[in-house]
Amino acid sequence: MWKYEHSIETSAAPEEIWRLWADVESWGAWNAEIEKIEIDGPFAPGAQITMTPPGDDPVLLRVAEVTDGELFVDEARFGDLLLRTVHRMDRIDNGRVRVVYRMEITGPGADEAGAHIGPGITADWPDTMAALVERAAR
Repeated sequence: MWKYEHSIETSAAPEEIWRLWADVESWGAWNAEIEKIEIDGPFAPGAQITMTPPGDDPVLLRVAEVTDGELFVDEARFGDLLLRTVHRMDRIDNGRVRVVYRMEITGPGADEAGAHIGPGITADWPDTMAALVERAAR
């Protein structure tokens, strides 16, 4: 398994962060790596998200898990590889929240494949997460 995790702390209201996460079709407003995005139903397990990065082919994601107000997990399959991304909020002290993104790549050859593709997928996370919490704090 290949894994990567990044976190950021904020005083933004967790309800605002959750609202931004649950509004999938508006992710492009705070995520520069999205040219177009669509979801085929409510933000709930089983929903399919079609996300198109700028100048690239669409990526199909499946919402695997949702715990309202706390976390959601999306998954993408590339051949035998499963790319699972956990997005969660950990409430810490004094009204602060830690926003955490964690990617896990599993399947045959995941260590090698993850080392090859993972850094490219996660490279924008610090900027994306900073834009998310900045927008939530407004």
